Amino acid sequence: MNHEIQLTVQIAAVPGPEHFTVAQTEIEGEVVVRTDYLGLAATYLELMRADCHLPIPAWQPGQRVGVMALGTVISSTSPDLQEGDLVQSMSGWSTYSAGPAATYVKLDRDAYPDPSYYLGQGPTAYYGIAGVAKVGEGDVVFVSGAAGGVGSLAGQIARNLGAAKVIGSAGSQAKADYLMNELGFDAAFDYHHDPVSALKELAPEGITVFFDTVGGALYDAALEVAAPGARFALCGSLSTQLGAAADRFPEPDSDAALARGVELMPFSCYHTPDQIAVWHQHFRTALDQGRFVYPRTVVETGIDGVPGTFLGLLRGEYRGNVAVRLV
Repeated sequence: MNHEIQLTVQIAAVPGPEHFTVAQTEIEGEVVVRTDYLGLAATYLELMRADCHLPIPAWQPGQRVGVMALGTVISSTSPDLQEGDLVQSMSGWSTYSAGPAATYVKLDRDAYPDPSYYLGQGPTAYYGIAGVAKVGEGDVVFVSGAAGGVGSLAGQIARNLGAAKVIGSAGSQAKADYLMNELGFDAAFDYHHDPVSALKELAPEGITVFFDTVGGALYDAALEVAAPGARFALCGSLSTQLGAAADRFPEPDSDAALARGVELMPFSCYHTPDQIAVWHQHFRTALDQGRFVYPRTVVETGIDGVPGTFLGLLRGEYRGNVAVRLV
């Protein structure tokens, strides 16, 4: 018997507990897995909307929500998976999952200090910094939303690829201090206090790369201090995620960017096997060499506490990559 979180009604404005239901279901399949960890991401909110603008189907009322999950195989009739194996799937917010062996990826339990390391948003951060913006020696990099799951990784990846300076913005001075003191950012600031002045002071030479997860005023500020030929990797727009569809996906000011010689590069990461493999190669090497701190928050709760944890993530209550350990 399985317990899962289903969408009660699609979200039109601000999400709340009323949008989620704990349902009891029966499951069976070639492989049965007990869920141990669930990954959370702000992107899930868009999939809960009737006017979802992502290139994948939105979740419907009565449908299980969530995506990334780690678990332990408790029964298997497949020669490819054995009881006790650690596996990753896209099974979502449930206490158990079941299906063909091909829908699960076997993982090495010893690769990382904790299984939740597999649930980070590293593929997106690495693809955006290394593949899209092509950060290299001498770059001055500004990362918005730098205390979040993607931004906290993106800044460190930029540093490891040779950036001369990495600057981050966050929602409080405490988070800005965290970026500098624990994650190795060269500078950071609270975006509530005049981001243009902060960037001009911290990067008088201008920024050459902007990795944007926020949009809005921080995009405008980055454009004002961009060096000629700067590359803007546009990953998201968290500042408008609670607005109507037209507000959630604002068009960047391409005319102003063109006038400054800035290259705008919106991108999506589909977490293909190749993207995931490249990220984990970089991640493990950097960890082993002491050049990387994995910023994460692991919340221990039962399945009924997962929606509340997700809402807390949207309110900015956590640092880094957020995962739930089911207890």
